[in-house]
Amino acid sequence: MPAAHFYSRKLLLVKLPIAAAAIALCAWLWVALLPLPPASLTLSTGLPEGVYHAHAQRYTEAFARHGITLNVATSDGSEMNLRRLRGAAQPHADLAFVQGGVAEAGARLPGGRLETIARVDVEPVWIFSRVPGIDSLEQLQGRKVSLGPPGSGTRKLALTLLEQVRMDAADVVDTPVTGMNAAQALEQGSLDAIIMVSAGDSPVVKAMLRAPGVSLVQLKKITAFTERLPFLQVRLLPQGALDAAAQLPPRDSAVLITTSSLVARADLHPALQRLAAEVAREMHGGPGPFHRAGDFPTLRRIEFPASEEARRTLAQGRPWLEEELPFWWAQIAVRLLVICLPIALLAYWLARAIPAYLRWLLESRIARWYGELKFIEFDLARESVTGLDRVKHLQRLASIEKRMTAFATPRYLMPRWFTLREHIAFVRARLDRGRGR
Repeated sequence: MPAAHFYSRKLLLVKLPIAAAAIALCAWLWVALLPLPPASLTLSTGLPEGVYHAHAQRYTEAFARHGITLNVATSDGSEMNLRRLRGAAQPHADLAFVQGGVAEAGARLPGGRLETIARVDVEPVWIFSRVPGIDSLEQLQGRKVSLGPPGSGTRKLALTLLEQVRMDAADVVDTPVTGMNAAQALEQGSLDAIIMVSAGDSPVVKAMLRAPGVSLVQLKKITAFTERLPFLQVRLLPQGALDAAAQLPPRDSAVLITTSSLVARADLHPALQRLAAEVAREMHGGPGPFHRAGDFPTLRRIEFPASEEARRTLAQGRPWLEEELPFWWAQIAVRLLVICLPIALLAYWLARAIPAYLRWLLESRIARWYGELKFIEFDLARESVTGLDRVKHLQRLASIEKRMTAFATPRYLMPRWFTLREHIAFVRARLDRGRGR
């Protein structure tokens, strides 16, 4: 009987296969349903002297505290960052800082969907010139101007501003020097103006504000730009806001500002999206020249769809396990609770239920034979039992014995098996005694 064979070898034929199947199912679900996050990420930033790169150094330390290696890849700016996020440029990036106003350029690129982790900072549009009296972009026509490196958000925004006054790069002498080199060229007189987008604590910005003969351009009709370009706003930069001791800037100045965002690939692991949002809150939660403490990070007025994981993290914090346990221990604990524990309970129940069912099958077989024997005894109790009936009963007893002999009786059923054999012998003796009547 297969049931007896399986029950007698239940450890090898039942419990071990169940355990192996449970382990295999846990492993498959662990990999396919809830894979562990990768141990390293690539963050695309900007020029080495820029504020994005400075942010990235702090991000690297923060991610390292959670056991994640953050590889920082410098770039020419936001447009290149978007290409890296889309997989259109090397190295491919998982996270990147993206300047406001370049989302339209990113939308035209092929590749996967992008999501915003958070807006993280305010970035003023700085226009520095050594030509006195400039108060409009039209006055830059024919002059040597640094518009920013190709592929940068600075260059895209500078060209966008020129378009608003019916100009383009051909209307100025587009000079390729950027960053600190452009600041030195402006100070030395080989450059007339710089248009750049950078945070107020950028070394280039402070160098320009300190440079003799260089002034921060105050545009007339500055609010007109904000009406046509909704990603821009006008803010007042008070005297001394960047450096009170050095009185930088030297007077109150109205500047255009945009914002920068931390953007991720939509397929970035959810746990890493939550961690990135938490790190952004840690890095950018303080005050700045243009915002109060707590204004950033935020998901208001974003250009790419918001990451749902980041939204929940910024509103409610990370899940309890990730707050209480180290990052990797939390990831393992979640999978143990969600995958391994239910499968282990199911495997335990099956390892108990299947042998119990096999045991019931075996005991029911013995019980059926007892039932057949009892039927013969009831029939013998009648007075009208013929010789033919006795022959049929003897044949039935022989059939029961034959089946009992073929039955691989488990050890715990042997007492009942031998008792049944004795009862069969007793009933056979009664049938033999009645043959001569």
